[in-house]
Amino acid sequence: MEKVIVYTAPGCPYCLMVKNFLKQNNIKYEEIDISKDPSKVEYLLKKTGLRSVPITEIDDKVVIGYDIKKLKELLRL
Repeated sequence: MEKVIVYTAPGCPYCLMVKNFLKQNNIKYEEIDISKDPSKVEYLLKKTGLRSVPITEIDDKVVIGYDIKKLKELLRL
């Protein structure tokens, strides 16, 4: 099973949509709120060049935003 991490921020509607999608498909994930851990903002900036959320890591692959097609592809749904 893939390791899934969702980087989120409070009040982000697309973050909620990603989390709901994962829950509906019974995908376990770890949520990291970047507003509570500034080091994660720097990590995302180095990894993706972006500070925006949601960013979903599936193993070593990254999905930026609410990209259902890519999420389904990487999760083999």
